Amino acid sequence: MTDEEEKVPDELAALDRELRGAERRAERGIDPGPTALVVSVAMLVLVGALLLPWTGSVEGWEVLAGLAPLGLLPPLFVGTSLGFGLVCSALALATRWWGLAWLSAVGCGISVVTGVWAIWSRQVAVPVGATGPGIGLVLSVLAVLVLAGAWVRIATRR
Repeated sequence: MTDEEEKVPDELAALDRELRGAERRAERGIDPGPTALVVSVAMLVLVGALLLPWTGSVEGWEVLAGLAPLGLLPPLFVGTSLGFGLVCSALALATRWWGLAWLSAVGCGISVVTGVWAIWSRQVAVPVGATGPGIGLVLSVLAVLVLAGAWVRIATRR
């Protein structure tokens, strides 16, 4: 055997290793396609809703900062919605990892539930003199609902 004939199997083995690595990377990845625009707009709406009133004159950023005593559910919602709706969604869009897409989908689904509870908690407090839910809280819940649907669509498309 010549030296060139001995190198061919090594070169083929290296090519095989490279192709298997590319296959593993492709299996972990997602392609959000045009749904990425929907995710981006919903994330922008979520950020904008922090500047709007969530209840009475209390704005979303005040709930996030803990400046307004609103009970447990509105701060829980603002934490989950920003954690999953902004941070996890941004990471999933940037890295295109399938696991992060699923985490965003599940986390945004949990945020929808906590958001509906936050709206409910503001509505049941109205008879005792509290203010009801504001436009910012409702927009936040709708934005997280859109994010949950978009991430489920992206994650299941793989």
